[in-house]
Amino acid sequence: MRILNCVTNFLMRKILFLAAVVFCFSAIAGTSSPTFINKTNADSTAPEEMKKYWLVLLYRGTTRSQDSITASRIQQAHMNNINRLASEGKIIMAGPMGGKGDLRGIFIMDGKDSTEIAGHIKVDSAVVTGRLRFEIHPWWTAKGKYEFK
Repeated sequence: MRILNCVTNFLMRKILFLAAVVFCFSAIAGTSSPTFINKTNADSTAPEEMKKYWLVLLYRGTTRSQDSITASRIQQAHMNNINRLASEGKIIMAGPMGGKGDLRGIFIMDGKDSTEIAGHIKVDSAVVTGRLRFEIHPWWTAKGKYEFK
């Protein structure tokens, strides 16, 4: 668990660093957003040198009053869904967040659009039961820069 927390913290620092870099460069260029993001259509395609993934943020849901046995079953089904999606190549990275805040975990997913990604997440036991809610955001990275296995 400690290793998973370290990996998750590293990933979040990396994402925040990249966001800061993009912000700084866009400020220097006099634009309010990176040129490769089409704000009117979040599902738009990026330039050829970029690969689009989907960042899924999992937040504490409104229904968390299940007894410990039920909560454990929901969590096990949640983990089974994560493992299934990972084996299918849909989840590239996943992990819980540390601390007691509302942000409980993240996924980086591969798919053609946000509708496909939502379809995978909406059937997760933790989402279905209301223990978690989610947001989906497009995220681009340079092709060939990172190798996800």
